[in-house]
Amino acid sequence: RVEHPAGGYKKLFETVEELSSPVTAHVTGRIPTWLRGSLLRCGPGLFEVGAEPFYHLFDGQALLHKFDFKEGHVTYHRRFVRTDAYVRAMTEKRIVITEFGTYAYPDPCKNIFSRFFSYFKGVEVTDNALVNVYPIGEDYYACTETNFITRINPDTLETIKQVDLCKYVSVNGATAHPHVENDGTVYNIGNCFGKNFSLAYNIIRIPPLQADKEDPINKAEVVVQFPCSDRFKPSYVHSFGLTPNYIVFVETPVKINLLKFLSSWSLWGANYMDCFESNETMGVWLHVAEKKTGRLLNIKYRTSAFNLFHHINTFEDNGFLIVDLCTWKGFEFVYNYLYLANLRANWDEVKRQAEKAPQPEARRYVLPLSIDKADTGKNLVTLPYTTATATLHSDETIWLEPEVIFSGPRHAFEFPQINYKKYGGKPYMYTYGLGLNHFVPDRLCKLNVKTKETWVWQEPDSYPSEPIFVSHPDALEEDDGVVLSIVISPGAGPKPAYLLILNAKDMSEVARAEVEMNIPVTFHGLFKRA
Repeated sequence: RVEHPAGGYKKLFETVEELSSPVTAHVTGRIPTWLRGSLLRCGPGLFEVGAEPFYHLFDGQALLHKFDFKEGHVTYHRRFVRTDAYVRAMTEKRIVITEFGTYAYPDPCKNIFSRFFSYFKGVEVTDNALVNVYPIGEDYYACTETNFITRINPDTLETIKQVDLCKYVSVNGATAHPHVENDGTVYNIGNCFGKNFSLAYNIIRIPPLQADKEDPINKAEVVVQFPCSDRFKPSYVHSFGLTPNYIVFVETPVKINLLKFLSSWSLWGANYMDCFESNETMGVWLHVAEKKTGRLLNIKYRTSAFNLFHHINTFEDNGFLIVDLCTWKGFEFVYNYLYLANLRANWDEVKRQAEKAPQPEARRYVLPLSIDKADTGKNLVTLPYTTATATLHSDETIWLEPEVIFSGPRHAFEFPQINYKKYGGKPYMYTYGLGLNHFVPDRLCKLNVKTKETWVWQEPDSYPSEPIFVSHPDALEEDDGVVLSIVISPGAGPKPAYLLILNAKDMSEVARAEVEMNIPVTFHGLFKRA
């Protein structure tokens, strides 16, 4: 077990300046000649405005990063996304828009009357696009989890425009984890108000760019509506599963209290985090729909409580759906442990906090797609390669027990990535993840989901980001390619950060490209081939 008494991980949560133009990175090792394109990643880069701090990991203002690869040379560039939240904060020199865990106080220049009237305006929802970047048609968007996404220029990192998804399709927000199919079709999920005032979850589909060159967002449509377990309290949804024929939605016990969400926050100084609560009795409900028809499978899958942020992959086999997940056991919300004060604490305190938090575990669930009442009381899973079970109960629910594919005490396999282009939604063997040690990211891990074999890259006082797999252009095998990660190494030597390139086969180092500046935490991103 690796320890971090020097606390170098605190540098992940430090404000940095953007760059006016790209800088050249210093390469050691050899960049593969076939690796041409850009690694684009998002994360927070401004952790306070003047004297006002942001409090939560998901509050800092969105910074877009790019590592460019061309003929073995590497450059690094970063720019703040010019969201409303950022531009107004810069203009007024204070936090203007309430973020995930930070309440924005009313304008001190306003008197009590205008404050009273602005209370009727309701909440101004943040557009702070710090979580991910993804393509729609030929365009690229930075996003968070609200209804606002922000179009950016992937070459210059300039902000082009804010887009409000509510204007195109019936959702109150959308996740930062859309599925993008090889033809460019985008699927996403968001909470919405369904029939007769009750809540639901809508799957939206955005078609690929057509010959008419019209913006595909104009053609966005709802294709599936999943019901909600509680009329007034939708579950928090961060990602979902997609296969060629099915959509899988995992409904967890982390709930959004809409009464709190819709009541005026300005009256009681609330933020998004204040609107979450846990349902301590429901466990987890899984829902399946047919992708092509939108028909819901009338099967009630149930299992015990966990938090879920990231699906690893989902695939079909012989009348079953295999659903691989990065779970956190229990119903307490993991985000309660991601306040910056916790994450910036000294190592002993970081460990103490993580001991109390839900425990991470990568799991495989197997869902039978058809049931026969005659099988009541039996395990319906007949696949030879898994120990996961699905037991049909007399109330017609199916109780699921998982196969554990990775587990270590307070060691998470998180931010999972796969060879998505070729194996997304299909049977696969390998996933690459960021290893969290008491929430501190200190290693990169490759996992064989069949044999559970692992390969690890780790160096002392080094803090990597989500690993992105880039396939070799002439790949024959699933893991022919490289893995890219941004690493900060604040303690060691003169170079505070670098882009790391690993051989995806064995997680050995191929090259690194060092920069002379700190790079704060990034969450998600993509590799855009040149």
